[in-house]
Amino acid sequence: MAQLNDTALLVLDVQNDLVHPDGKIGAQGLAKIVAERNVLANLHTLIANVRRNGGKVVYVGLGYRDDYADVLSVAPRIAKARENKVATLGSWGAAFHDTVAPESGDMVFHKQCVNPFFGTSLLEWLRSKRLNTLYLAGTATNLVVESAARYADDAGFAVSVVEDCCASPNPAWHEFAITQILPVFARIIRSQDVD
Repeated sequence: MAQLNDTALLVLDVQNDLVHPDGKIGAQGLAKIVAERNVLANLHTLIANVRRNGGKVVYVGLGYRDDYADVLSVAPRIAKARENKVATLGSWGAAFHDTVAPESGDMVFHKQCVNPFFGTSLLEWLRSKRLNTLYLAGTATNLVVESAARYADDAGFAVSVVEDCCASPNPAWHEFAITQILPVFARIIRSQDVD
């Protein structure tokens, strides 16, 4: 594998409330899909490969105040998240899953919306480190991964979506995003392609 000195892997919304069977959203079926797709094991291996080859691993996840007063969106999904207190800052649900948890030295950003660049200093941090190649992985494919790919492409990054490290609550949404939307903005690869 070539050195990844100009590369960051963005681990997006791979948090307990979303991907753990006991998580508030994970328990509704997403955790089962994540398990069936082997997302956490694939991502664990990918993270190790990126670190070993000089790339940066950057975590971006949902993180809300208890009262959700920091959320601008008025979409129905937010009302449901607020009602269930999904991913409140400092909670077990907002923590990244143990299988792929950040290590000392990894950057972690919290957001209150779908787009990982909106309301965070992610873009500025990537630019300051001269990172211009991004691998994207996470849940949900049709939400945070797609949003990140669109924004990163507009910002001039070379973007790859690591398909076997992504999942959506509805497999059809994942498939549509991977085959119809994301190829417009990114290369679609598998975790072994980064090996």
